[in-house]
Amino acid sequence: MTPSPGDKDGPNSVTTTHGIEVAAKAQLLEQRKDPGERGWIYAYQITITNVGEQPLTLRTRHWVITDANGERREVRGPGVVGEQPRLEPGDHFEYQSMAELPTDWGTMEGSFAFAPDEGDLLDVAVGRFFLAESAANTILDS
Repeated sequence: MTPSPGDKDGPNSVTTTHGIEVAAKAQLLEQRKDPGERGWIYAYQITITNVGEQPLTLRTRHWVITDANGERREVRGPGVVGEQPRLEPGDHFEYQSMAELPTDWGTMEGSFAFAPDEGDLLDVAVGRFFLAESAANTILDS
């Protein structure tokens, strides 16, 4: 899966590490303009595909979210959306979540730790993707 500049609903980032392909895209959901409310809310969609030859289980996530002012926020935790999916070769797992920014655009990137049946955890990269209105993806119907 390769991002295509003309495909507005395609992924904004595709990265393959240790036989795991991670595709990411984002969509602006809401801009809050009231002084008492914070910034911009983005939905993002992650599709994880095991293109390798061994089963792997997602154990942890690590996100680095950077706003337009260069302020970085890191998020770490077990699994994704309350799950730790096991992916056999050829399997995929897709989920949606949200990120909130104090500025009108930013970026996300990070990694997932996957466990093989035997051996050490594998660090799988999630390539940088933009949280920007111009991404114009459709993840959730508004």
